Amino acid sequence: MGSTLDLVAAGELDLGITIHLTDRCVDVRDLASEAEARGFSSLYVPEHTHIPSNQATPVPMGGDLPVDVYPRSLDPMAALAAAAAVTSTIRVGTGVSLVAQHHPITLAKAAATIDLLSGGRFVMGVGYGWNREEMAHHGVDYATRRARVRETMLAVRQLWTVEEAEFHGEYVDFGPSWSWPKPLQQPGPPVLIGGSPGPTLIGHVAEYADGWMPIGGAGVRAALADLRAACQDRGRDPAEVTVIPFGTVPDEGKLDYYAGLGIGEVVLRVPSAPRDEVLGVLDDYARFVG
Repeated sequence: MGSTLDLVAAGELDLGITIHLTDRCVDVRDLASEAEARGFSSLYVPEHTHIPSNQATPVPMGGDLPVDVYPRSLDPMAALAAAAAVTSTIRVGTGVSLVAQHHPITLAKAAATIDLLSGGRFVMGVGYGWNREEMAHHGVDYATRRARVRETMLAVRQLWTVEEAEFHGEYVDFGPSWSWPKPLQQPGPPVLIGGSPGPTLIGHVAEYADGWMPIGGAGVRAALADLRAACQDRGRDPAEVTVIPFGTVPDEGKLDYYAGLGIGEVVLRVPSAPRDEVLGVLDDYARFVG
């Protein structure tokens, strides 16, 4: 999955897709089956537990909040389980899970269950989140979200890999515990941190993640040296870390550019729309599938 930070010779790209899944768009089971049939490598869905109706936080991409999409988001874990049940090869992932809004014990169990039942096809995309009001309803202080995500994922790793796991941190604290199932993939499903490059994100990727998903695909080339240096500072081989541009709209020049950086997978954005429209976009994107 993906490619290493080493700028290896360009090869064929795997192409995945992501959709902001709602109760009004294409059924995720149809989408997963059709994407797999066309040779796409992965399917990612994002998360919003809800949208407070008094929200004042600006939308990161600008403009007004798409009220017909964001508040109607399906639960990603349930949706991905449904997608995995009707497919056999395509990877299914969160893109991204708002980890600070979850308890690590329940999050670890849900992810491990999907990984087990899918035959080891789950990918854990995680993000810090942007909606202050949504976080506040979960009792999360926006200023602490990055530290909470870090501790939660470190605790999840313990639950995935240790028979009698425990974790003691500032935001996450639990004593020795048994928790099964363990994921089929060991030491757990790939953990990919989504977001724009910055010192905190790059440091977290190097510390506890398997890769970075630059949202929109911007800033990849400039950040590669920083990511490599952060890995080396922590005594980690940069070749262990994948970079997967996420939520991009493809054209030949862009995909060639990514391939030239040694990137092995790109995740393409499809619209939150009815079945026929989405499948039409898949058919268009399929011309790029190797």
